[in-house]
Amino acid sequence: MLFETLIEQLQSDQAYPHPVQLPIQVIQTHDAAVFLTGDYAYKLKKPVNFGFLDYSTLAKRKYYLEQELELNLKIAPDIYLEVLSINLQGNHLKINGEGDIIEYILKMHQFPQDCLLINLFEAGKLEEIHLQELAKIVADFHLHSKTNDYITSFGDPVNIKKYLDQNFEQTQKYIGSLQTQQQYDQTVAFSEEFFQHKSDSLKIRQTQNKIRECHGDLHLKNICLWNNKIRLFDRIEFNDNFRYVDTMYDVAFTIMDLDSRDRSDLSNIFLNSYLEQTGDWAGLEVLPMYLSRQAYVRAKINSLMLEDPQIPTPEKQTSSKSAVDYYRLAYQYCLRKTAKLILMSGPSGSGKSTVAHYLAQKLNAIHIRSDAVRKNLAGIALQEKATEDLYNTQMNHLTYQKLLELGRLALESGFSVILDAKFDHKYWRDLANSELMIYCYAPLDILKERLDKRKNDISDATKDLLELQLSSAQPFTPSEKSHLLVLDTTANWQEQLNKILEEKHYEK
Repeated sequence: MLFETLIEQLQSDQAYPHPVQLPIQVIQTHDAAVFLTGDYAYKLKKPVNFGFLDYSTLAKRKYYLEQELELNLKIAPDIYLEVLSINLQGNHLKINGEGDIIEYILKMHQFPQDCLLINLFEAGKLEEIHLQELAKIVADFHLHSKTNDYITSFGDPVNIKKYLDQNFEQTQKYIGSLQTQQQYDQTVAFSEEFFQHKSDSLKIRQTQNKIRECHGDLHLKNICLWNNKIRLFDRIEFNDNFRYVDTMYDVAFTIMDLDSRDRSDLSNIFLNSYLEQTGDWAGLEVLPMYLSRQAYVRAKINSLMLEDPQIPTPEKQTSSKSAVDYYRLAYQYCLRKTAKLILMSGPSGSGKSTVAHYLAQKLNAIHIRSDAVRKNLAGIALQEKATEDLYNTQMNHLTYQKLLELGRLALESGFSVILDAKFDHKYWRDLANSELMIYCYAPLDILKERLDKRKNDISDATKDLLELQLSSAQPFTPSEKSHLLVLDTTANWQEQLNKILEEKHYEK
């Protein structure tokens, strides 16, 4: 039976073993068709072979549907149900019916389409809290995802480069139509340079067990907020090279998807929340390559959809525009930007982290808090209350030393960075050698009140420490004051901050 006929007949209520809501909506991608029937959604794999994905035979489609079910039951057991046969029963198709089996289909619980993060975004309902919660869920997913020597082998630089090169080879034919020669050449050159100079970083990621059985396709269309819980679904099942990957591979997909929609403020919240949860700031070394790679893959996928005869013309027009935009984004990730180092300073409760959080979104900068670094060094959870020895002189030294090390790593990887700590000693301020220092202050009674009210924060500071902090802080020297911004955080500090950013021509 022709695939077009199969899609047509599966839009009839006679094909289903339960009542359906008509008309049945069909969502098509380059490799699948999904049928929304009301209580259940059904996924059909297309008989295609793109090289990196092969569903060309019935046996292969059945196998990969079963793989998809097994993998996604681990992360979304309340969505995925079973793989069923499609039978030719008389002159009609019947799912899980009698007669000859002509195809297989995956049955899932259907959730409202407005639960998808992409639809929440388009409705203006995707908020900061959602991205912070998503970061925690992805961090936990990565922490508990499988790894072993076989999985780790997929992180070999030669293996990773092979599939990037394959993307470039498969998309050369779109030069002049969907992407420019300059974009193509620059993207390829960026990849070549990365593997020439950063292969050791990829090898270190292998030794650190950062290559895991990940999601592989973690963009907004594969994440939903259903029954007040964020769920990841639709993991890659068709190619181990796209699932046995660096955890930063997954993170890059979500960042790229938000960046492509001109919301780097949201992607920044997600990235900084994930890095703080995992302590994986070292992943910034490989993130630029993965960002460009993910944008290029989305460009390739949208390009392939233009060659699918089953996809209607209006959808192809949308795919064509998306491909152009994604090729451009992949190219933009390759362009080196001027990275800046900014220091936050001030006593506990002064609003340093609030200001830094705001500033990070304005500049698309990496925000690193000393509290997170300290607990990461000690190997304790962020929300766990630290013991007194975590704040002794030796630990303070190690924390600031690591903070500056991470700052340099972020800068060398092309990211502006905001180091968020008291920085009350000139020694550490001199070592940082920042372009801008921001000192936050407020009256003592306000500082105490803020610390009393603080909840669900990783900082362990109490109001009892304030007077000691204030009395032991070393004053700023005249040379430091030349690049110091003093912010009264009880006033309109956003206006003051925006003005200085404009004067100094700071931008994303």
